Amino acid sequence: MGNYARHPGVDSYINALPGWQQAVCEELRDVIHEAEPDIVETIKRRVQPYFVLDGNVCALLAAKNHINLFLYDGAIVPDPAGIITAGHDNKTSRMISFYVDDEVPTAPLIAMLRLIAANNRAGGWRKIKAGLQEAPGLA
Repeated sequence: MGNYARHPGVDSYINALPGWQQAVCEELRDVIHEAEPDIVETIKRRVQPYFVLDGNVCALLAAKNHINLFLYDGAIVPDPAGIITAGHDNKTSRMISFYVDDEVPTAPLIAMLRLIAANNRAGGWRKIKAGLQEAPGLA
């Protein structure tokens, strides 16, 4: 477990999951904070863990047989490693699904999270898509 501020609601959400899902969520949580130490954990929609920095960066959602990591990037952050599993052309978020025994693609995920955080700091993906801001690292 990483050394960062842990939100008790996120702890509760993860602790209520089956063992393998807890492990995936904890690994993702560590990767998220490694990518950007200024990311803050919070709970939205009553129970869902979100990770924010000048806007939403990502969120966790447990399903019956997998974990979804939603990346809030407006589909503008490149995915050269092909880790996105759904929502490729979604206007707000894309998703990576993790099933039992799946490995977390740490390096490409960190790269994507860093760009999302940088875009948020630059005004957010909506402004970048509208041409009102330049996307950091994408010029």
